Amino acid sequence: MEIGIGLDATLGLTFDQQREMAREAARLGYSSMWTPAGLGIDAFQVCAQWWSASSEVVSGGLVTGISVVPVPFWTAPQLAATAGTLGVLTRGRFILGIGSGAVHDDEQRRRYGIPAYPPVTMMRDYLVALRGLLAGQAVEYAGTAVTLHGARIGFQPPRVPIYLGALGPRMVRLAGEESDGVLLNWCSPEQVAWSRTVVAEGARAAGRDPADIRVVEYIRVCVDDDEDAARRALTRAVLGYALARPGAKKELSYRGHFARMGFDDALNDLEARRDRGASEAELIDAFPRDLLRKVGYYGPASDAAAAFRELARGLDVAIVRVVPSRPGPEAAIATMRACRPALTA
Repeated sequence: MEIGIGLDATLGLTFDQQREMAREAARLGYSSMWTPAGLGIDAFQVCAQWWSASSEVVSGGLVTGISVVPVPFWTAPQLAATAGTLGVLTRGRFILGIGSGAVHDDEQRRRYGIPAYPPVTMMRDYLVALRGLLAGQAVEYAGTAVTLHGARIGFQPPRVPIYLGALGPRMVRLAGEESDGVLLNWCSPEQVAWSRTVVAEGARAAGRDPADIRVVEYIRVCVDDDEDAARRALTRAVLGYALARPGAKKELSYRGHFARMGFDDALNDLEARRDRGASEAELIDAFPRDLLRKVGYYGPASDAAAAFRELARGLDVAIVRVVPSRPGPEAAIATMRACRPALTA
């Protein structure tokens, strides 16, 4: 199993600090660095900075990856050209992760003018089109979300693997059919095992070897000797994903994902509390700690590696996703050292 590190904007790091994080990750033996993408600081630029800095420590630099780019904000040729450029810059050390974003959410679609594409259909279209474009082909494809007639990018990049962010059975199966890897998130070890089975089903149905599709996951870790502060930070992170927006369908996206792992009763209770006016602090205190431990770790550095190894069971690449309990680079450094590959791989 390979161990990667995941950093995001919640750490509030400057580019100089991020470059030092990349050097430290390389010194500690991490194999890859990952970041999410969205309408904030450009994730491709972040990955380029990380690769450049890590190259000062290890020959060739660390692999960098985005998990994930929400494709509704991109055309397939734009995304292929940008990912291919980073592939050239890093000499083939970049992985493109893609996901459906909030295409299922009526409010998000209205805000950004996104068509109501069926998520699985849309992601199949992007996977097929991106694979052809990044291979240097003239792509002829007529799908629901992507239509191209002889489109190509103007250069031939090195191979850029394409991983698919997936939660539900149809999307996980699609990862096995069309992608180079599946990017999981907020999973218990049992959910990882289920996902691997579904990936294999999709791969075999498409005539592919399941061993060729890598199973990758962000595992949230909050290291702090103040265990309550760490718990509150990790709970705040999970609530941003797990609670359904008022009026939203609870079987979709992350809400459905957490329900499949046995969180439904707890989330129904928390959503009812929220709708009655409970504060975020009250919701954090009410979140069941046993459920929180099923999908992440909070607490002192001394116990982090063992907990991470258990949560990473069944993965090909386990990514230590840093959750800060307080601002500044110290949180990232403490977590990186507590979960370094020498202790967790």
